[in-house]
Amino acid sequence: MFLKNSRYADLPTVAVPNPHGEGEVAMVKLRRLPQVTGEPRTVKAPEQLDAIAEAAYGDATRYWRIADAHTEIEAAQLTRRPGRVIDVPKD
Repeated sequence: MFLKNSRYADLPTVAVPNPHGEGEVAMVKLRRLPQVTGEPRTVKAPEQLDAIAEAAYGDATRYWRIADAHTEIEAAQLTRRPGRVIDVPKD
């Protein structure tokens, strides 16, 4: 259902009734965010998480590792303010 490098790839799924009609819908169970430590990095304008992930991991789609290391609901908030220091987890 998900790409192998997705944060949801190895999570169990559950079937729930389809709220829009007959049948069921597969959903991913809630996951707990892992406790991670990382290397501090100062955000530069106009940097984005995918570019930081590409530099750190060689894979821009792993931006979610950086997002999961923080408490923001919207990942883009991490790079909105140049000069902010964020943690980039080790690979």
